[in-house]
Amino acid sequence: MSSANVQLVREGYESFDATGRFAAQFAVADFTWDMSKFSGWPEQQVYEGVDGAERFLREWIAAWEDWRLELESLHDAGEKVVAVVRQQGRSRATGMRVDMSFAQVWTIEGGKMTRMEMYANAGEALRAVGLS
Repeated sequence: MSSANVQLVREGYESFDATGRFAAQFAVADFTWDMSKFSGWPEQQVYEGVDGAERFLREWIAAWEDWRLELESLHDAGEKVVAVVRQQGRSRATGMRVDMSFAQVWTIEGGKMTRMEMYANAGEALRAVGLS
C-alpha cells in the first residue's frame, strides 16, 4: 500500500504544478495543513480543511514573483510520505531572491491525504517518521 501512497503524493504535486492549486481531489474534506513543526513560522500554525490548505497556498504564492516549487524526492514511510521540495522566487515585499529546500510529511489514510506537516529541512522530517 505504501507505494500507492508515494504515487498519490506524486500525483498531488503534479496536479499542483499543472493548476497552481491544492490537489483537493486527493484529500479528505477535513484535511489539515500544519505549519507548527516548521521552526520559527510566525503566522497561523494550522489551516483546517481543504479550504484552509487552499487559502494558505493562495496567500503564500501571492507573496512571491517568479515563484516555483520543484519536487526533489519522495520517501516512503508507510502511511506517511516525506516530500523534499525546493522553492525559488523573489519576495514581492523585499525583492529578495529565495532558493531553499524544505520537507513536507503527508499522512495518507484510505487512499486520501489527511494531513501535511511542514518541516524546515529534510532531516527533521525524515527523523519525525522514523527514517534517517
